[in-house]
Amino acid sequence: MQYLRKLLFPFSLLYGFITGLRNKLYDWQIKKSVAYDFPVICVGNLSTGGTGKSPMVEYLIRLFGKHHQIAVLSRGYKRSTKGFYLLQGTESAEEVGDEPLQFKTKYPEAQVAVHENRQLGIEALRKLKPQPKLILLDDAYQHRKVKAGFNILLTTYQNLYINDLLLPAGNLREPKSGAKRADLVVVTKCPLSLSKAQQEKIKKKLRLQPKQEVFFAGIAYNDLITNGMQEIPLSLFADNFTLVTGIANPKPLVQFLKEQDLVFEHLNYPDHHNFTEKEITELQKRGIILTTEKDYMRLKKDIPQENLFYLPIKTQFLDKEEVFRSKLSKLVR
Repeated sequence: MQYLRKLLFPFSLLYGFITGLRNKLYDWQIKKSVAYDFPVICVGNLSTGGTGKSPMVEYLIRLFGKHHQIAVLSRGYKRSTKGFYLLQGTESAEEVGDEPLQFKTKYPEAQVAVHENRQLGIEALRKLKPQPKLILLDDAYQHRKVKAGFNILLTTYQNLYINDLLLPAGNLREPKSGAKRADLVVVTKCPLSLSKAQQEKIKKKLRLQPKQEVFFAGIAYNDLITNGMQEIPLSLFADNFTLVTGIANPKPLVQFLKEQDLVFEHLNYPDHHNFTEKEITELQKRGIILTTEKDYMRLKKDIPQENLFYLPIKTQFLDKEEVFRSKLSKLVR
């Protein structure tokens, strides 16, 4: 793998020059960004996938949804529709994307929409009745036609952006200097037992600007699995089930399930995988299947509901959660 990275490194230099120049054109205001007079919060990353954007967006929906009309705008990765689409919750993941469908299913009171152009998407959302008072941009950190009022940058504990390389040798979508645009950084998927000393080491390694603050969060797994009809304690779940994942990094989930002494076979597919008819037929023969919430959105129309379960997760801050909430609350007010 290291040898392959060395071979691809010249292409990363070219990619870095192109993306770095694009960012400079926006920084110098040669390319124009649109700012807004209402709260717009962007949740994004520097790397490709798997940093915990969906749990963070859901955290923000829960934080503000009781007192504000919230809209979530996503690209709708791999969706079959084009342009602006406002979800009703009855769509398939193929039509609108698995993550937007997940948001709308869990939080039906939120306005969830998809558009490949975030600027046009925001304009369409503001024409809705009721008009959203807060817009959350899912995975729009590189979409610089829009200037969000607040940028939350995510990076995983296992693969900090500071240790990564640009595409195609690494996983970075843009140079590490792009982190300067963030208002705060959240290190996600941390061990819940991560010590203060370890946190300080990571802070020093990230070399953030004085105005930026870093927070640490992990994944909190639910004690109950569900299929929409029933909830079952994880400790009582069937042995010898099949774990099906189509996410960027399933290792934390696999490790968690093994720590529960559960017996299962793991079928691992690429991130946002669209299952073929042949794969669906094979899965239908598997009996009980446990999957992630995102994969559940793609599988639920083809796998009998009594055989398909998912394990809900949430973002859990290790500390300073009130500081995080206070910073965002000031923006929304």
